[in-house]
This record gives sequence, structure tokens and C-alpha cells, in this order.
Amino acid sequence: MEDCAIAVDQRRDALCAWSAGWVRAHTPFTPAEALDIVSGDASFRRYFRLQHGQGSLICVDAPPDKENSRPFVAIARALFAHQVHVPEVLAVDFEQGFMLLSDLGDTLLRPCLNDDSVDELYGQAMDELLHLLSSPQPDDYPLPPYDHARLMTEMSLFRDWFLGRYLTLDLTAEETALVDGVCDRIAQAVLAQPIVFVHRDYHSRNLMVLPTGRLGVIDFQDAVTGPITYDLVSLLRDAYVEWPADRVNGWVEIFRQKLLAAGQIAADVDSAAFQAWFDWMGAQRHLKVLGIFARLSLRDGKHGYLNDIPLVFKYLVDEIGAYPELAAFRDWVLVRVVPAYLAKNPAAQPWLAHVAGSVA
Repeated sequence: MEDCAIAVDQRRDALCAWSAGWVRAHTPFTPAEALDIVSGDASFRRYFRLQHGQGSLICVDAPPDKENSRPFVAIARALFAHQVHVPEVLAVDFEQGFMLLSDLGDTLLRPCLNDDSVDELYGQAMDELLHLLSSPQPDDYPLPPYDHARLMTEMSLFRDWFLGRYLTLDLTAEETALVDGVCDRIAQAVLAQPIVFVHRDYHSRNLMVLPTGRLGVIDFQDAVTGPITYDLVSLLRDAYVEWPADRVNGWVEIFRQKLLAAGQIAADVDSAAFQAWFDWMGAQRHLKVLGIFARLSLRDGKHGYLNDIPLVFKYLVDEIGAYPELAAFRDWVLVRVVPAYLAKNPAAQPWLAHVAGSVA
């Protein structure tokens, strides 16, 4: 452990020297002699801030034996060239695993959201999203497709981790066929939407409020090409903040109008059709997220994510409740899954009280 700590400290010192060298070579400013810790994330990457005479830069330590930084750099440069507000990649050393980025600050969108600010801030977020989804693919990194196989793999997390391991439900062959059949139907339905650039985690913890008042976008390295409503679901049915359904549906319609004006969807995609796109895409995402949150707790010991399951589960129940094609699945969820979840988590009753013990 001591050797590991020494190696980490050596990497930090090397990153500081490399970053400071770039500042001295490319600017008239004098860099600080040490890096300030910003954060780590779920990967092996670490983020630091380097102060200089006129501001600061972000220094990234991404050990090359554990992190492939090429997708991040390729996507960042493509988005920046398209004038999406992402960090500018100023310098990169793939062999050392170092990156130097422009600094978007520390102000996340999430704590800035309230009843008075949300319309304006979500309006900005939707404008930025409209621009992002029209971005071209990076020249040197073809984005993976959000295809049927990937969608199905994600939704299988619901069956395997949320139902099987977290709720310990022993599904019959008929129940397994029902779940898998619904997942297949959802995957086919969402792939009928226009396919665009998808951030894949476009929500209030990955959007920054910049000093200019504009919004910046981070955590885009897992971008894919996929259904046009995916990022809108991430934003408006955020796992970490809930808004009244009528307000969300109003924002959905605003975004549909923006897409129409930009020529991103056909003129015959009316409000009902677009709302269905949004709901079915939401069902796919929230099946996945329920599985991911269960896995983060059971496998990785990150039990805080269990606190976010009630809202995500509520989203899913509401999304599958509006469409006859999903009625059998919804009935089964209400009879089999909701009671099992509430027995394990009685404090979640307020989120599911409107459906607990009922069948559509």
C-alpha cells in the first residue's frame, strides 16, 4: 500500500510538472507550484486544478494501463469544434495518461435548480442538447451504436440485479419470458426514432453553470449514436430530482417544437407520438438504471444509490402505465415487483402509493 501511495504521489508531481511546463510554454502566466485536488470519479481518473496568473486549468491523471483517454479526447474535440460548451483539450500525453483542459468551474446545475429557476435553466439545457445531438462524429473515433444488442444488455440488468439479486425474486420461465419480451419490444420501438449523437448521461450532475451564465457539458466520454429522446429523458426524468408530471410534459413539448424548427424530426411527429417516444425511451433507461443502482450497492458497496431507486421506480411504473402494449408487464410489476420492493423498503411508500396494491 505504501508503494502504491508513493506511485500515486509521483504521478501527481509528474502531472504538475507537465502541466506547468505547458502553461509556461504557451502563456505569459506563471503557474502555481502545486495542484489542488478537484475530485476523482467512478473510474481511475483523478482531477486537479492548476492555478495561474489569470485563472486556472484542469489537469487530469488517467493512468494509461487503466484508462483509455482517446475516446474522451476525440469526443471533446469534436464537440468543442461544433461549439458545444465542453472543456477544451489544451494538451494531452497519451503515453503518460495526462490531459490539460480548460476549467468550467465548480457550479453544478443540480443545486441551482428550484421552482423559480428551472424553466430558464432547463430551457438552456434543451438548447445545448439540441446543438449537441446535431454534432458530427469524431473523425478519429466512430461512436458505438446504441443498437438492439446494447439496449437489451442494459435492460437485462433489471432482471439480473434488481429483481434477482436485490429483491431475490425467483422468476418462473413464464415471468422471465414476459420481462425479456417487453425489453425486446421496447428496444425495437425506441430504435424507430431518429438516430443522433447521444451524450448518454445528460443530467443535472453533468451540466455546469458557467460564470457567463451558460451551461457547460461534462462526462461525455461514453457517447454513442442512438434514439433522439434518450438525453431528453436523462434531463427531464433525472434520477436525482423530480418535477411535476405536467411540467415535465410541457418541457417535452417545448423540445419537440425545437426539434421541428431545427428540422431534426419530421413534421408529422405530433405531440402524442413524441410523448410516446419519450416514455418508451424512459422505460428503457429506467429499467437499466434500477439494475445499475442495485449493482452499485451489492457489488461495489455504494449503498447511497439505493436512496435514488424509489424515484426511478416511480418513473418506470408511470411510463409503462400509459400504453396498452405494456399493460401485461405493468400488471405483473404491480402485483409481483412493487410489493416485494416495498416490503424491503417501506420508506419508499410515498413514491409508489398511487399504484401499490393495484392492477391496471
